[in-house]
Amino acid sequence: MLLVVALALLFCAAGNVALAFTDGLLPNGNFELGPKASEKNGTVVIGKYAIPEWEISGLVEYIESGHKQGDMLLVVPEGAFAVRLGNEASIKQRVKVTVGMYYSLTFSAARTCAQEERLNISVAPDSGVLPMQTLYSSNGWDSYAWAFQVDYPEVEVMIHNPGVEEDPACGPLIDSIALRALYPPRLTNKNLLKNGYFEEGPYVFPNTSWGVLIPPNIEDDHSPLPGWMVESLKAVKYIDSAHFSVPEGKRAIELVAGKESAIAQVARTIPGKVYTLTFAVGDASNSCEGSMVVEAFAGRDTIKIPYESKGKGGFKRAVLRFTATTTRTRIMFYSTFYTMRSDDFSSLCGPVVDDVRLLSVRRPMLM
Repeated sequence: MLLVVALALLFCAAGNVALAFTDGLLPNGNFELGPKASEKNGTVVIGKYAIPEWEISGLVEYIESGHKQGDMLLVVPEGAFAVRLGNEASIKQRVKVTVGMYYSLTFSAARTCAQEERLNISVAPDSGVLPMQTLYSSNGWDSYAWAFQVDYPEVEVMIHNPGVEEDPACGPLIDSIALRALYPPRLTNKNLLKNGYFEEGPYVFPNTSWGVLIPPNIEDDHSPLPGWMVESLKAVKYIDSAHFSVPEGKRAIELVAGKESAIAQVARTIPGKVYTLTFAVGDASNSCEGSMVVEAFAGRDTIKIPYESKGKGGFKRAVLRFTATTTRTRIMFYSTFYTMRSDDFSSLCGPVVDDVRLLSVRRPMLM
């Protein structure tokens, strides 16, 4: 009898592990399953549970691609449907996860009629506000990432529009909501920086070609880019080799907003010891052409790396050699200039940074 109970408990535990979310769209995360005709008044959704897998609050609209709002045609990035969050409206879903793990939430959003839109993202006890004032792509849609650590085996993922506009129907469009479990990399004897190759990061939608924005003022304790902070007023863009040119591996960072788009990491160093910071600078093969400069900092030492981009891919490597003065050295990168794509003068772009390595230099032995 005891053996039967033990086996039953084992199978239940295994079942819980199997049910924990790891990677991909949330159930009905692209909103292709919509409310019944009786649960809508025009585009307005009636009923908290009218959209399968989701609970809604406030004025939520179910928008079909091609829907006209005045003179504006609303476009949906993936599939045929999205939702719009009106004043103080929200959508939420409960998800089974693994306690103690870090997760990154990725979703696509577009502004409609409001100019100062922002979104509140929460997974208790964590929450954050993502600004949407800056558009980074000309089609009106951007994908955003936000990270959190799990304290409970089931969490409630909520996206809330805190805006109060004159037109209650104004508000952002939301589509394609996904999660990805993050596995924070450890330091090795080959690199004193964590995640220097940027391989660990947020979920990237396979059917979109605009990358994922990591918002400004993201600290490293809950960063969707493990190990790194976004210490700037604007976002940085996480790109993949399936849609962009990447110097090394499958992922990299594009600095899309000049000096307002910066990444940083604090490394442990030994005062008086010599180190080398090596990295790659290139372009994403996204028609981002012209003279670019990446500025790299290691404490008080700095170097400027010029890169003449033809917008068709390519990169060069750079080295900054410095002597540490403290036990913790801040490593930072930003782009000197603002750049727009040559085929689209309303889309911000910039140089790509990848393959960042920090190593100590062994002094030659005296004979």
